[in-house]
Parts: sequence; C-alpha cells; structure tokens
Amino acid sequence: MHAPFDRDFALPGSAPSTGAGPEARGGADTAGRIRPGAGTAPNREIFTVARLNDEVARLLEDSFPLIWVEGELSNLARPRSGHMYFTLKDARAQVRCALFRSSRGRLRFEPRDGMQVIARARVGLYGPRGEFQLVVQELEPAGEGALRIAYERLRLRLQGEGLFDAAHKRPLPAFPRQLGVVTSPTGAAVRDVLKVLARRFPALPIVIYPTRVQGEGAGDEIADAIENAARRAECDLLLVVRGGGSLEDLWAFNEERVARAIRACPVPVVTGVGHESDVTIADFAADERAPTPSAAAERASPNRTELVERLAAVYGRARRAAAAGAERRRSALELQGRRLRHPRLRIENLTQRADELGRRAGAAFERRLEEARRRKTLLVHRLERNRLATREHRTTLEALAARGRAAIGGRWERESARVRELARALHAVSPDRTLERGYAIIYRDGDIVRDAGAVEAGETITARLARGRLAATVTSSEPD
Repeated sequence: MHAPFDRDFALPGSAPSTGAGPEARGGADTAGRIRPGAGTAPNREIFTVARLNDEVARLLEDSFPLIWVEGELSNLARPRSGHMYFTLKDARAQVRCALFRSSRGRLRFEPRDGMQVIARARVGLYGPRGEFQLVVQELEPAGEGALRIAYERLRLRLQGEGLFDAAHKRPLPAFPRQLGVVTSPTGAAVRDVLKVLARRFPALPIVIYPTRVQGEGAGDEIADAIENAARRAECDLLLVVRGGGSLEDLWAFNEERVARAIRACPVPVVTGVGHESDVTIADFAADERAPTPSAAAERASPNRTELVERLAAVYGRARRAAAAGAERRRSALELQGRRLRHPRLRIENLTQRADELGRRAGAAFERRLEEARRRKTLLVHRLERNRLATREHRTTLEALAARGRAAIGGRWERESARVRELARALHAVSPDRTLERGYAIIYRDGDIVRDAGAVEAGETITARLARGRLAATVTSSEPD
C-alpha cells in the first residue's frame, strides 16, 4: 500500500511553483501519475484525484475490519437496481451507507426512515464523489441487533473454551430404554414430539420435564430441568425442544447456563429449537442438533417399520439357512444309512457265502470222485481187455486203488476242515453268539427297536435272550 502522506503533493490542475503552463508540466500517464514536464521538479510525485481516492479507499478498507454501527435510518432510497442507499445518523453526526442487492436479500425486516438499526459494515470511500461511506453487509433492528451481538460474543467465548469441541460429542443410543423431553408441557413442540414417537416407536417410555421456554427466567428453568433429569438418571437420552419464534422468543436457549447444563448432562442431549434457520447456543453445546422438534424426535427414536422389515429379513435368512442345513444333514444321514448295513445282513451274507463254499466244495469232491471212478473203470476195462491176470498187475492195481482212496480221503478231510473253520467263523459273528455275551434284541410288534425315542412309556416290548424271550412294559423312554 502506498503511504503518500509523508511527501509533498501537487494536485492536478494547480499551478506549479515554477509558473510554467500545462505544456511545461506535461500530461497524466495511464497509472494516474502526472508526467513531469521541463519545469517540473524531478523528485515530486503528483496524484490524480482518482488515484488519490483509490489510495484513501484502500487505506480505509485495510485499517478497519467489519464493524457494527448503530444509528437512525434516514434518506432511504430504493432505485431500480435493487440496491439500497440511506444515511445513518445520531445526535452529532451522520454517514452515507450503501446496501447492495446481494446483501439486501438477507434482510429479515423492511427498513423505514426513522428506524433505529444496527449495521454490520465495511468502511470505504466512494471514489467518483470522494465521499466517505459504509458498505453494509447486515442490517438488523437495534433491539435484535444487540441480542445478535451478545449471541456472537457468547458463542465465541464458549467456543474458545472448547465447550463445542467435536471430541465432547457423544453417540446417541440406537435403542434408548427411556426418553426424556425438556420443554413446555402445553406447547406445540411437545405435541409434535409425542406424535412422531407414537408413529415411529410407541413402546418407548417418555418422561416430560416441564419448563417455560421463553420469557424472563426461562433460561434458568430450562437449565434446572436438564440438571433435574441428570440427577434422576432415569433416561438414557434427553431432548431439549421448543417451536419456532423470533430471536427474542428463543433467547432462553442462548443463555450460558443452559449451554453448560447441556454439556454437563451425563446422557446424550439432542436439541430441536425453532426452525431449520434458527441456530442457538444450546445447539452448539448439544451432542446433536435437529432442525425442528419433530426432527429431534425422529433422530432419537428407532423406526418400528424399518425394524420389523429388518427382523423379517433376518428371520427369512435364518429360516432359509436352517432349511438348507437340515437338508444337508438329511442327505448326509441318508448317505450314511445307505453305507451302513445291519449286522443281521452281514451274518446272512456270510451264511450264504459259507453255503456257497460248501456247495462248491461238495461239487468239486463229487467231480473228483466221479473222475476217479471213471479212471478205475477204465483201468478195469483195460485189464479185462488185456486179460492181465498176473499177480504183479493185480498188486499194482490194488496199490493204485489204495493210493486213489487215500488221496480222495485226504482231500475230503481238508475240505471238511475248511468247512468246519468257516462254520466256526460264522458262529463267531452269529447273533446267538452276541446274545450269549448278555445282549438282547428288543422287538415291538415284531419289529426290531433301534431308537429309544420310537417307544413310549406304557408300551409292551419283547426281549430275545440267548435262551428264551422276555415280555416287558416300558416305564420311561430316554432318547439319545
């Protein structure tokens, strides 16, 4: 920024000290400086009026932050451009002001001449006329403006203390056991909250902590109600709500004691104060802020319809999983049942195999015996044909016959011993052998009983023992 006030100035159009005319002085360049002529002192910088006003405007803008100014409206003008021009005055002075269209759209009231207002403005200079002016950003009635200033000061102070830090915010319980509501018992807010809770989750118990929500002393009553809820410790979530209103109506929720009571409450707090555009100090201190009381009730309560749908989905998945598991187990049991054979079938198969082996052994023996007979007959026929009558031949024939009989007898003994061995093996796995060891086979109506669950108390059963049978009545059944 330029600092021209420590130099010697010569304004454009004034006579220079040399007395030279305009041709000697030279003309102005594009930057607003005067080009020195032949009679101009080389160390002298000459400003144009436009450049001077620009420098002063920048100096003012850089020296002053946004400021609040209170005064009375006068000379109010509303041209077609949408901007607004007026004068702020008090008993001793006045200042010109400009409120541009972009800021005018944020006004919450209609300005009138003679109205006492507070303006938040930027200090500046209107260059074309060289007039000192304020460029207004916000404009409020004087009473509300004072409240707004107090609100901003308290917010910044508590924020500096860390009261609003996100690290202090606590998560809300998904399924609160009991819900507390700090509000007026006769206002529209409590009716809206109860209506929403009845629709979303009617089984949720509610405790109302009654208090005034506006007027002198309402802030202390709200803080007392919050502290009372904290002492009673009967709720695990607290709503602090009220309906809409002006800044003055909502001021009880901008008091420091309410903010500190919310922050000190041992359970999470949800605020729903006014409308969506209303943000109070209590909203900054709360664990969560809702735009309206109804929205606060929705945020604090589970949705019954969604829960039912989720439970139905989970139940459906569980049923499908259980059915699939049962089908897998049934298939596995069927497979094991096909693989598992009853001992009786095994014994029957072994008996059949032993009978088959016996038949095959007898048939083989008969075939060999028949062959020996044929050979003997052939030999006899040969002897008869050759008329072998000598003793030596008869001795040889008898020896051969004896050897044949001995061979056949030995084979018979071996096959008989094998059959006896198979019979002994068969006897070892026979049910009779198992019964001999003290076991019994249980029948009901002629069918073998394999599962205790298939027999009920009071039914008659038959027990087959190694020797004889027993009839018995079931006194109790204990399935495995």
